[in-house]
Amino acid sequence: MMTEQSIVVDAAPDDVYALAQDVANWPRILPHYNYVHVLRETQDARVAVMSARRNWMPVRWTAEQHLWPAIPRIEFIHIGGWAKGMRVAWMFDSLPQGTRVIISHDLAALQLPLVRTRLGQQIISEQFIAPIASRTLASVKKAMESRRG
Repeated sequence: MMTEQSIVVDAAPDDVYALAQDVANWPRILPHYNYVHVLRETQDARVAVMSARRNWMPVRWTAEQHLWPAIPRIEFIHIGGWAKGMRVAWMFDSLPQGTRVIISHDLAALQLPLVRTRLGQQIISEQFIAPIASRTLASVKKAMESRRG
């Protein structure tokens, strides 16, 4: 199962990418994020433990982040938590009015038996991924556009 959320941001793709790739600062711009702890980092990759809220419910996971600024594209592989195995991609498409930011989630490689089922994937997609990703995109948009004045 694949899911996708997107939003148009009034900013250049490289600027949106620069903000989005900086996961250590996400709790400053994403009010639903409790914390992001970067465990390891190289020039083009990070491993981080992240926690966000879905309404009142905390959700925690560990992910490898891979950076491709020249494209620009950001990819995550969940290596710990209930969505272990899930792949996430952030894509940045240039538009005349700014940037279309797309977050896609690929649930095909989920590893926990309960969430690998069709029903499990549907629940994760509708109850966790869509609400958190949509709020993330709205917060990125707000942060980018408020910088512009």
